[in-house]
Amino acid sequence: MYNPASPHAEAFVHHDEILDTLQYAEENKKNASLIDGILRKARERGGLNHREAAVLLACALPAQNEEILALAKQIKEGFYGRRIVLFAPLYLSNYCVNSCVYCPYHLQNRQIPRKKLTQEEIAREVTALQDMGHKRLALEAGEDPVHNPIEYILESVDTIYHVRHTNGAVRRVNVNIAATSIENYQKLRDAEIGTYILFQETYHRESYEALHPTGPKHDYCWHTEAMDRAMRGGIGDVGLGVLFGLERYKYEFAGLLMHAEHLEAVFGVGPHTISVPRIKRADDIDPAAFSNGIDDETFAKLIACIRLSVPYTGMIISTREGIQMRARALELGVSQISGASRTSVGGYEEEEHDTEQFEVSDNRTLDEVVRWLMELGYIPSFCTACYREGRTGDRFMQLLKSGQIQNCCQPNALMTLQEFLQDYASQPARAIGEQLIARELHVIPNEKMRGVTQRHLARILAGERDFRV
Repeated sequence: MYNPASPHAEAFVHHDEILDTLQYAEENKKNASLIDGILRKARERGGLNHREAAVLLACALPAQNEEILALAKQIKEGFYGRRIVLFAPLYLSNYCVNSCVYCPYHLQNRQIPRKKLTQEEIAREVTALQDMGHKRLALEAGEDPVHNPIEYILESVDTIYHVRHTNGAVRRVNVNIAATSIENYQKLRDAEIGTYILFQETYHRESYEALHPTGPKHDYCWHTEAMDRAMRGGIGDVGLGVLFGLERYKYEFAGLLMHAEHLEAVFGVGPHTISVPRIKRADDIDPAAFSNGIDDETFAKLIACIRLSVPYTGMIISTREGIQMRARALELGVSQISGASRTSVGGYEEEEHDTEQFEVSDNRTLDEVVRWLMELGYIPSFCTACYREGRTGDRFMQLLKSGQIQNCCQPNALMTLQEFLQDYASQPARAIGEQLIARELHVIPNEKMRGVTQRHLARILAGERDFRV
């Protein structure tokens, strides 16, 4: 039986409940009365349960589908405004003992060179990222208790935080590593990481076990219950995600929302972020070998339905996607994107990328991505203030739900954008950015906060750095 408060993965992501949900959604995909009622609930911006959301995803009524997309855009801008947070992944090691059939880092791959960065190499990678203007990183490493033990991850986080180069400083490291113990999550908390991220890959247990035939990742329950252990270990912000294309997308959608409902039921706060990667070509991996891929239109609707279902949760899209798809995703719900990403170990300092985890579709520089965002009317943000001020977990969600977070996010976004323009931007990007900041500064509704922001912007222009409110 489905029980969102259960500590057991098979109870809070319940297979029969997912199948019943998908059947219910299929039976009601043209039920205008029911769908209109769900849309009315969505307009209240309190979220939807997995069954309601599944009906919207299955909806086959053109007018209602248009409303789903329009409403997703409204809700996204209502909570997140026009701010888009930027980050970059940092791959530390591709040593891995798992045999995931969709990932080139799998143990049986003898073609890919195996590499693990030393602390000196990590410092050089961070310096290269700082020279671009990045302030927020997502640390990535394969699962290997010999090559990549928790001690290596902790030492690497410490190294990253201590690299200072000209005006560069990485202010927050999010961590995407394999499921681990409560004790190790406590160590990550003490290392002051940001969000702990772990993709489920697929919520379909039978498919999951077939896709992970050997290695510790084969254990479905250990993997699926990782977020519970992370939050019990004191990590306030966790990030969910599935790899769309491995299983039927409607199944994954329902499982993802059931997982979010579980975290809300047990810890009083749902996921901080949800990522929406689609399977891509990599070394010895051909995405055509997976029969559950989804087209761009379906993918766009999927993003919109996630936004309606969990309006308070940040959404992430990476450089797996191309420029057009990323632009559409930003409209429909995405609030964070990567820029100038390298998915190879040591990829920022070196020219060779023979250790890539997957092919990148958006190869623009960070300056080009920032300029593109501004031309689309967005405010590129490098802000990490909430992490550093302790506005995480339920505290962050309370501020977001009340709308008070706007008093922090808008000023900090403008200040970190000013830093980027001053220190790293090309002249064309700087010209666009200065106009954008001047315009946005005058529409901050809180007069006191507007004055604080003006003073901090002036201090940044005078050469000072790292302000936050």
